[in-house]
Amino acid sequence: MSKILVTGGTGYIGSHTVVELHHAGYTPIIVDNLSNSNLQILDQIEKIIGVKPEFHQFDLCDDEKVADFVKSNPDISGIIHFAASKAVGESVEKPLKYYHNNFFSLINLLNAYQGKKINFVFSSSCTVYGEPDVLPVTESAPVKRATSPYGNTKQIAEEILEETAHAYDNYQVIALRYFNPVGAHESALIGELPLGVPQNLLPFITQTAIGKREKLTVFGGDYDTPDGSCVRDYIHVVDLAKAHVAAIQLLEKGNPNGRYDVFNVGTGNGYSVLQAIAAFETASGQKLNYVIGPRRDGDIVKVWGDVTKSTTQLGWKAELGIDEMMSSAWAWENYLAQHPIG
Repeated sequence: MSKILVTGGTGYIGSHTVVELHHAGYTPIIVDNLSNSNLQILDQIEKIIGVKPEFHQFDLCDDEKVADFVKSNPDISGIIHFAASKAVGESVEKPLKYYHNNFFSLINLLNAYQGKKINFVFSSSCTVYGEPDVLPVTESAPVKRATSPYGNTKQIAEEILEETAHAYDNYQVIALRYFNPVGAHESALIGELPLGVPQNLLPFITQTAIGKREKLTVFGGDYDTPDGSCVRDYIHVVDLAKAHVAAIQLLEKGNPNGRYDVFNVGTGNGYSVLQAIAAFETASGQKLNYVIGPRRDGDIVKVWGDVTKSTTQLGWKAELGIDEMMSSAWAWENYLAQHPIG
């Protein structure tokens, strides 16, 4: 059973990936500083898989702690790197926080593993495409100047990884450029757990529906889209987690495309914010109180991905649709109402 380090493994996507790694026969080891997650998620994961994952709490921006961890865990064969600050809006307000967290954590990991053979899967983003010229956007589309500091950290991190993989033959890297993860595990035991005011759409939807929030604001209603709201490719978080397992498996076999590669991870379909709201209302039976507000700095108008390469070369395809995304998110919100975390 190969040991896989999952940084940010108590977070939203990380926790689901830990579950899917276990199901696939791997031993996940979590490192997280809990800056955007909760230690209780370890108990929730244990309820799903029957064992509590090994957990280490420290900040990856601390190079000495990273080096000590690597020395103490010499048998780790792969890394799935989620640990990063991730909210577009917050990154515009606090760019230095994003550049510090997202770069130092990555560079410290790479430095610590110099000379050790390692398979590295990076949590990237469709934000690297900026506002695409052609939709659906393929992996060969040009990387554009980012519209937010968050997006810029993903662009630069990809460059760091590509150049590192070319310079040192012990690294094999796949960057997964994924779109908008939503939903929750079918058990309703883990899901998106925002601290404070949600920065992403769906938890704001579910919190509004259950009464935690008075209303939902849709950022912009005058974009060049069919209904005026932004269009995104929403992907179920469980499908996304399985894509990370597929990436590790491809690296273990040896990626024929070389030591560095990128894949789009989405459904290939675009839904507007208003369509997502309508889908939630249908799945949950709840009527949402929402208003159209001003545009938000850093937002891309519309983006959805061409996932042909992921299907044919990564051997992965999204299986869950918009109904499962919305119903599972609602089930998770209702679980939290009965079993608060944090």
